[in-house]
Amino acid sequence: MKLLVFLPCLNEAFTIEQVITSVRKINVSVDHVDILVVDDGSTDDSAAIALKSGAVVIRNGINRGVGYSFQKAVAYAIQHKYTAMVNIDADGQFDSNDIPKLIAPIIDGTSDFVSGSRFLGHPKKIENMSFVKMWGNRKMTQLINRLARGHFTDVSCGFRAYSYEALLRLNLHGTFTYTQETFLNLAFQNLRISEVPVSVKYFAGRKSRVAGSISKYAINTSKIIFRTYRDYQPLRFFLMLALMFGSVGSTFLLGLFSWFFYSGRFSPHIWAGFIGGFLNLTGLLFFVLGIVADMFVRMRRNQEEIIYRLKKFN
Repeated sequence: MKLLVFLPCLNEAFTIEQVITSVRKINVSVDHVDILVVDDGSTDDSAAIALKSGAVVIRNGINRGVGYSFQKAVAYAIQHKYTAMVNIDADGQFDSNDIPKLIAPIIDGTSDFVSGSRFLGHPKKIENMSFVKMWGNRKMTQLINRLARGHFTDVSCGFRAYSYEALLRLNLHGTFTYTQETFLNLAFQNLRISEVPVSVKYFAGRKSRVAGSISKYAINTSKIIFRTYRDYQPLRFFLMLALMFGSVGSTFLLGLFSWFFYSGRFSPHIWAGFIGGFLNLTGLLFFVLGIVADMFVRMRRNQEEIIYRLKKFN
């Protein structure tokens, strides 16, 4: 059994050696542990230090996003047929001693994907974690739970473990990040997902390497979630739009006909009929589009199965 520990890296020269050293000291029930660092365009000595510390280093050349780096790590893990892959941040935020807890459900065959949770079994307040960030994480988790019909507690944690089967099944497109898209992608494919509590520490004044601001992170993450949900659940997605437009359109028409029964004429509110008719027609078009898009889901599933088999038997 082989384990790959993947560290996405962007300007982490001060901490990456310490993290690599701590990973090498962990006691896990596998035969072999390798460390992969994907350097996402660092301008410091992160890559050189990682290489000197004994890690395999892949360089993106320019900053492409942690999602892009993650996809490279997945491809590397599949190519070298690792039993499991763990990703952990290179800034020392997480405790590498939690790695055995993460991979235990994969080794015993009870889970395909195990996510660390910063909130499971922890107090509501995490030291040095801003209220805005905590609030955003909880709201994002609620959204993913609603879309994937899950009961997760933390969908944005960067400390996770994947079985070889989960790696083969992953079909991601976002380059900005991968955390939420991974949950949706694997949940929609009915893979077994579990969470374990992990330790985390935030450093006062440290700026996120993933996003320069909360607003940027929210916008880019929302795009990924929007596209993933649209592609995997098109009927539900377009049906919601159809109901929204249809409800508003029907309200306008109901108001117009109420006026007609009251006064015996449509004027001067005939405009409500045009608006209501347009909105209802738009809702009908969304409904038809949802049915057509749902037909293409089978084609996408067949394509994913072909990609899965190509990866597995290549």
